[in-house]
Amino acid sequence: MSTNKKGTEVHWLTAEEERAWRAYRRMMIAVQSRTVQDLATHGLSDPDYEVLSTLSERTDGTSTLREQAAKMGWSRSRLSRHATRMEARDLIRRAPDPTDGRGCLLVLTETGWDTLREAAPTHLASVRRHFVDRLTPEELTALGRIAEKIAGDGP
Repeated sequence: MSTNKKGTEVHWLTAEEERAWRAYRRMMIAVQSRTVQDLATHGLSDPDYEVLSTLSERTDGTSTLREQAAKMGWSRSRLSRHATRMEARDLIRRAPDPTDGRGCLLVLTETGWDTLREAAPTHLASVRRHFVDRLTPEELTALGRIAEKIAGDGP
């Protein structure tokens, strides 16, 4: 083990750990860039689709800006700027949050619903082509467990 400037030990990755880390990074970049490219045919970015699909999962097509930002791992100000761009395209609208005077609700518009309905088959086909269909059922199950464990959602 070597030390850094502060005198603490650096726990370098083993060759196998580094191989796994780099493979994971390449996989994430490859899958994301390919699915983003397919979404672009509908004029949507990955964050656009994330917002639209999340809102569509709610019975009223509504979520707080705070909840959506947390789900995406974004700051509220970053999502607010993105929401402004989506609002300009009539994909969503904002409404006052009755439970938080400083917050707002993001509401899926009819145009947003229509755009999502049109883009969803393309997105699903892309996810299948670039991810699901490349794995055996056993690999998919194992990867799901691994992802849940790393994300903190599993045991």
